[in-house]
Amino acid sequence: MDELDREILGILREDARTPYTEIADDVGTSEGTVRNRVEQLVEDGVIERFTVATRTGNIKAMIELRVDVNVDTTRVSERLAEWHEIDFVWQVGGEEDIVLVVDCADTAGVNDLIRRARELDEVVNTKTRLILDERVG
Repeated sequence: MDELDREILGILREDARTPYTEIADDVGTSEGTVRNRVEQLVEDGVIERFTVATRTGNIKAMIELRVDVNVDTTRVSERLAEWHEIDFVWQVGGEEDIVLVVDCADTAGVNDLIRRARELDEVVNTKTRLILDERVG
């Protein structure tokens, strides 16, 4: 990955729908070069997905899970990623093992996810943080 790739990624991070022609003008190259670079970044796994960030007025939170020491966190993470209110599932180092970033209509929805997570045999503890403000970096 070189500086041109980084510039293209920076623009796509701000708005993944930016037309390749506009990106090309901004970075000083051709539309075809931008298209090829983005395709290569996808193929290389640098770009995992194009997504939508919303400002729905919903409650967003991070639910941190500690799982039993003998648990395969990857398997648990894959199951949790199927829950439709969850935007991201991160496996992390530190006191907790898995962090869920959730988007719910209200606090009752967040509480329901916490309850469901606590009901999993693998989960031994949860900690929740409400997200008060969010900026795209």
